Amino acid sequence: MGRRGAVRTFRRAGRWRFAVLVAAGALALAVLLVLWATSRETGGDLSDGSGGRSAAVELGWGFTHTQYSADRGDDTARRTTAGLLSAAPMPQNQHIMGWGVDNPEPGPGRYNFGDLDRRVAFMRKTNATPVLTLCCAPDWMKGGGERTDWSQKSLEKAPDRAHYQDFAKLAGVIAKRYPDIRHFIVWNEFKGFYDERKGRWNYEGYTELYNLVYTELKKQNSANVVGGPYISMDSNPPGSSSNASSLRGPWGSVDQRAIDALTYWNAHKKGADFLVVDGASYTREGSKLFPDEFAGTAKFADVTTWLRRTTSLPVWWSEWYVEPADANDDRKLWTEPHRLAVHATAMMQLARAGVSAAFYWNPEETGADCPGCLWRSTELKGGGGGLPMLDLLTRFGKAFPPGAELRTPDVTGENRDAVSALAAGSTVLVVNMQDRRLTVEVDGKPVDLAPNEIRWAG
Repeated sequence: MGRRGAVRTFRRAGRWRFAVLVAAGALALAVLLVLWATSRETGGDLSDGSGGRSAAVELGWGFTHTQYSADRGDDTARRTTAGLLSAAPMPQNQHIMGWGVDNPEPGPGRYNFGDLDRRVAFMRKTNATPVLTLCCAPDWMKGGGERTDWSQKSLEKAPDRAHYQDFAKLAGVIAKRYPDIRHFIVWNEFKGFYDERKGRWNYEGYTELYNLVYTELKKQNSANVVGGPYISMDSNPPGSSSNASSLRGPWGSVDQRAIDALTYWNAHKKGADFLVVDGASYTREGSKLFPDEFAGTAKFADVTTWLRRTTSLPVWWSEWYVEPADANDDRKLWTEPHRLAVHATAMMQLARAGVSAAFYWNPEETGADCPGCLWRSTELKGGGGGLPMLDLLTRFGKAFPPGAELRTPDVTGENRDAVSALAAGSTVLVVNMQDRRLTVEVDGKPVDLAPNEIRWAG
C-alpha cells in the first residue's frame, strides 16, 4: 500500500473512531438527561428509588407557629425562647397567610412579605428546619378585592379555579424569595373545597390546584420537597354507619369522604415527596374519646400504618390533637400532667407506626394562662421560658427520631396495663396512664410513678 492509500485508510479509521465517540457521547448525554428529568420529578433525590427520599422528608418532631409566637413581644422574652429553640433545633412550620402573617399579595403582583419575612427570620435564627404551608389565598383570588377580609369564612375560602395558576405563581415567588426553604405543604385541610351540593370534598379541584403548585415549586428548584393533601382524617364513633369506612378500630372509623379525597389525590397527583394529614383521637361530632383518651391514641398508629401501606409515601401529621376543645375552642379541661401523659402516649403511637414528621399545633395566647403551650408568652415581662410540653417535645424528638430502632420495654407487675412505655438505645420513656400512684417493673427494675407521671430513664 502506498503512502496515499495509507492516508486514506487512516482517515477512514479516524472517521470511524470519531463516529463511535460521537455515538457514545450522545448515549451518555441521553442517560444524563433521563437522570436529570427523574431527579426533577422526585425532588432531586435518586438515592433509594423507594419513594421514601428519607433524608429530605424525615424531619421528626416539630411545631407550627400560630397567631402569637416568639417573633414578637418583649425583647428579653423573645431572646429567652430563641435560646431554648436554638439549643434543641426542630422543624418549624408557618402558613403564608393568616396565623400571624399578613396577606402576602394584596393585589396582583403587589407583594407584602413583612410578616412572613419576620417569621422566616425567626426560624432561621433558631436553627430550625423551616416548613411553609401554602395557605391561604389573597382575597382577589377568591372573588374579593384588594382589601383583606380576615373573617374565618373568607380566610378559609379556596381560590377560584380561574386563579389556581395565580396561586401557584405566588407559591413560586415565595419559594424563590426563601431559597433555603425546601419543604412545602400545599393548602390546609381542604379549606373551601367542600362541595355542599354533592355532599363530598371537591377533590378534583384540590388536586388540580396541587398539581399546578407542585409543578411551579419543582420548576423553581428541583430539590424542593412538596406534599399534600393535608386532609383531616376525621372519625366517627364505633358502630356508627354515617360515612363509615373500613379504616377503623376501637376508636371508631375514619370518615369515608376523607378516604375518597385522599385516594383520588394519590391517583391523580403529578408527584409528591410525602403525604400529609391531620386529625384528632376524638370523634368528629361530639368530640368523644373511645375507648378512653389513652386507648384512643391508637388511631394515630392505625391511620399512619394504613397511609404508608396504601400510598408508599412518607407520612406527615401537620396537626394532631388528643384533648377535646370546649365551646370556646379552648382546651383547658385537663390538668397539665394529664394533658402531657396523653400527648406522650399519642407520640409513642406515631413513632411506632413510623411517622416521618409530626407538628404540634402550638396554642396561641398572650396572657399567663396557656395550657399546652410550648413557652410562656413573649408578650409578658419575664416571659419566653419553656413549658412542660416543650420539654416533652424536644426530649422525645431527640430520643425517638424517625428511623430510630424502637423497642417496647418489658413491663411487669399488676399495674403493667396502666402504663405505656417506649425505648430506643439506653433511653426509656414510661407514662402512667392512671390518675393514681402506682408501681411497675420496667426491664426488671421497679419504677414508682406519680399520677399521670412521665418518667425518662437512661
